[in-house]
Amino acid sequence: MELYHAAFLVIFVGTTAFFSALSVLNVRHGARALERERAWVQSRLDLEDLDIVAAYQRAKAGLSQVETWMTVAVVLVALYTGMFTRAVSFLEGLGYGPVTTGVIFFAGIVVALQLLSLPFDLYDTFVVEERFGFNEQTAALFLKDLVLGTVIGVAITAVLAAGILWFIAAVPTYWPLAAVGLYVVFSLTMLVVYPRVIAPLFNDFEPIETGDLRTAVERVFDRAGFSCDGIYVMDASRRSSHSNAYFVGFGRTKRVVLFDTLVDQMSLEQIEAVLAHELAHWKRAHIWKQFGVGTLRVGAIFLVLWVLLETTWLYAMFDLPETAYAGLALGALWVQPLAKLSRPLENRLSLAHEREADAFATDVMGGGQPLVDALCRLTSENLSNPFPHPLYATFHYTHPPIPDRIRYIQGLDTEADVDREGDRGSGKDATAA
Repeated sequence: MELYHAAFLVIFVGTTAFFSALSVLNVRHGARALERERAWVQSRLDLEDLDIVAAYQRAKAGLSQVETWMTVAVVLVALYTGMFTRAVSFLEGLGYGPVTTGVIFFAGIVVALQLLSLPFDLYDTFVVEERFGFNEQTAALFLKDLVLGTVIGVAITAVLAAGILWFIAAVPTYWPLAAVGLYVVFSLTMLVVYPRVIAPLFNDFEPIETGDLRTAVERVFDRAGFSCDGIYVMDASRRSSHSNAYFVGFGRTKRVVLFDTLVDQMSLEQIEAVLAHELAHWKRAHIWKQFGVGTLRVGAIFLVLWVLLETTWLYAMFDLPETAYAGLALGALWVQPLAKLSRPLENRLSLAHEREADAFATDVMGGGQPLVDALCRLTSENLSNPFPHPLYATFHYTHPPIPDRIRYIQGLDTEADVDREGDRGSGKDATAA
């Protein structure tokens, strides 16, 4: 049994230590690169005070690492002092059956994790974000989000846990396949339910029906060959001055959401470029391709959990009764670090899709400058790190770093100029479709 404990600690603690080291390396690398590329950053990103970017990255990374290691410590204490085993034994003694007991167990974990993260969320919002001028949230709104988010998290966890635990009891041999099916159905349902039911609980969404913004959005939709009736501005400024935009839903449920901060910070042409980039993910079926890859990844995780649940040592490590919900919780502690280590495989697909989307937006806008300007504005407004360490980016970045994206987009413009010159030299009409 000592061998299993050693392996568990190496995987669980060792992986956390690896990613912590990457985080430190990334912050230091970013600070040095900012200083080295000071002239480029100041001219391209319009950032005069580079120290504030480095300070923001240090503050966010430091807080994240403290929270991570606190969570690791709590998990290890719960396991190795017998608290986890006593909690499972108590729940088993209630006699509610494996499904109901498991739902109570996982709902309790959601609440416990929320309480554990609460001090860090408070510090992040009212100290870190406040210090760097991002926070717009009141204490009352924070409390509302906390309660509402916890209730929704518990409800979603209860549904998924009930389904998976029922599958384990009903079809023990094939439950991973059934669980993957549940994941697919749930994910597709959420694409419809989230924008229409859940998101409006947190934010107000005002439809854009007239005006210059509506005209600009329709113009880029027309160029991209895309139709969508639901175009909304979200009151993100109630919580933060960070900016973003997103698409959600499919079929008739598609909707475009622009943060009001994005609308305030960018020109209409820059907003068009951002939308064109996002539209590419639908036009080129990136959403569904990544959904397919994500489904395979979830399937692999369930398969490993299925193998672990069939063992006896998993439960014997901490003298647990062989009940499925306890096995799933312990199994997740083995699988989650391994899943994080496999992230580069999934990220490679996302990076390819982002380049394709940048190329699509450049073509739709008739040049790359609007998208370059939009990316630079997003980076400067959000105090993002433009120079991540390559190894950190390999594990964490689903988008290419900003300097790489700028070079790529400018390369597309250069190729287009060369092609146009070639068409003129050969006597072709450069404007022909």
